[in-house]
Amino acid sequence: MSPVHLRAEPGDYAENVLLPGDPRRARYVAENFFKEARLVNEERGMLGYTGTYKGRPVSVQTTGMGCPSASIVTEELLQLGARNLLRVGTCGGYHPDMQLGDLVIATAATPLDGTVSKLTRGLPYAPAASFDIVHAAHHAAQGSGRKVFTGPVVSSDLFYDPMPHPKETWGKFGVLAVEMEAAAIFTLAAMHGARAGCLLTVSDTFTEQEAVRISDAALRDAVDGMVELALETLCALDWRSGG
Repeated sequence: MSPVHLRAEPGDYAENVLLPGDPRRARYVAENFFKEARLVNEERGMLGYTGTYKGRPVSVQTTGMGCPSASIVTEELLQLGARNLLRVGTCGGYHPDMQLGDLVIATAATPLDGTVSKLTRGLPYAPAASFDIVHAAHHAAQGSGRKVFTGPVVSSDLFYDPMPHPKETWGKFGVLAVEMEAAAIFTLAAMHGARAGCLLTVSDTFTEQEAVRISDAALRDAVDGMVELALETLCALDWRSGG
């Protein structure tokens, strides 16, 4: 079956793909980090671009919000030849030492959603990031000077979650942060024999009274650092595989 939502042909996407949720962020990445970027998809506003970074082919593709949307994009990217998928997004930080703008390297994503259960037909499953990507991201981050947290996150269907005190609830299990897409991306990559990872910028932290949101300027600077780290991570995968 040909892709329905990514109106592209095999070869339009590189094997290495960054996955932001926001189409504006996909365009920003292509325009500011890629050389010779070209638009390869704009169906339903789900912008996708392919270019080069340090001479290596790389793509960026919008996933939209939530696991259902991300699962469609991931499935179709894999049909089109993508092999290394690296989500670059934002998250709500649960770790007590986290500050706005900190970076999370996800090792696994608890599926607090309905998509993964559908994919596994109800079998219990623990979606995990590829060790190769986690390892490469960890080493790339060591020289970045940014505060980095490495560990599990939770993927939720809900942005406005009515659960009381989720920070305390999930923090007891060592969960670092909450986001909305990684569990589905990890699961589909594993099902197709591909590699997937997830880098997240902490855009929100939580007190007992309220959520605290990062400023637009600080978010832009933090995301720039995250994207550069993500691209260096993908380059490291190529070097290790002889690409």
